[in-house]
Amino acid sequence: MRITDSHTHVIAPDTIQYPVSPIGGRQSEWSKEHPVDIDGLVCAMDEAGIDRAVVVQASTVYGHDNRYVVEALRQHPDRFAGVYSLDANAADAVEKIKYWQDQGLSGFRLFTTGTTMPGQGDWLGREDSFPAWAHAEEHNIPVCLQMTMEGLPALRALLDHFPRVRVLLDHCARPELSDGAPYNQAQDLFDLASYPGVHLKLTNRTLAMAATGQSTPAAFLKALVTAYGAERIAWGSNFPAAQGTLTELLATATDTLSSLDETERALILGGTSEKFYPTTARGADRG
Repeated sequence: MRITDSHTHVIAPDTIQYPVSPIGGRQSEWSKEHPVDIDGLVCAMDEAGIDRAVVVQASTVYGHDNRYVVEALRQHPDRFAGVYSLDANAADAVEKIKYWQDQGLSGFRLFTTGTTMPGQGDWLGREDSFPAWAHAEEHNIPVCLQMTMEGLPALRALLDHFPRVRVLLDHCARPELSDGAPYNQAQDLFDLASYPGVHLKLTNRTLAMAATGQSTPAAFLKALVTAYGAERIAWGSNFPAAQGTLTELLATATDTLSSLDETERALILGGTSEKFYPTTARGADRG
C-alpha cells in the first residue's frame, strides 16, 4: 500500500534566513520543543515507510512566509507537495496565490484557529476574501482550512458562493465526539458532506478524540466513511506537532483504520491525498 501523509511540517534551524513571524504573535511550543527540519522529515518518512508527504506551512512559526516549504520541494520534488499559508482578506491575496503557485506549491491554507490562536477567527467568509476564493474556484486550487466547528456556518456560506472549490478540513474541524454514535454533537460536520468539494483530514488528533467518552474509533470511522466516502478522507500525522515519532503515528493510524476494508484504508492512507494534491502522485513510483 502506497502511503502519503497529508499533514506534516518542517522547521528550519536557520532563524536568520527563515525568521520567526507566527500568526497570532506567539510561536507554538511544539515548534520550539521538538522541531524537525527538511532532512529530518525525509529520514522520519524513510523509517516509517511513508512514500510521500504534504508539507503544510507552519503558520505558528513563519506566518505567511512560505519560503521554507518551497525549499523542501526544491530539495525533494519526488517526495513532497507543499501548502502555503495565505491572508485571504488581504488586497493582494490573488497576487500572493499566483506567486506561491508559481513556486511549485499546490494550494493554500487559511489558519483561523490553533494553539496560539484559541477560538474560531471571525474573519472567515468576509467579502474581502471573495477574490481569493473565486480565483481558487476558477483555477482548481485546493483550499486547506484550520478551523473549528464554530466556523462551519461561514464555510457553508462560502461554498454556496463558490460551489466548485475543493476544501480540506484539518482535524475534521475538531468535532466533539464524546457523545458517541450517532454523534449528534458533530451533526454539522456530517451535514457538510452534502457539499461534494468538502474533504476531511483525519489526523491522529482526531483519532484520539474518537476514543473519548462514549465514542469508539471504529464507530466514528464507520459514520465518517458512510457520510463522506473514503475517497474524501485523507490521513495526516501532524508530525512533528503531534507527540511521538512518525513511525509511531503511522502505526497508530494503521491500527485504528483496521476496522475498514482494504480499499478504504488505501484511499485514506494515500489515495485521497494523491487526488486532492495531484503533485503528490508524481514521485510515488520513485525508483
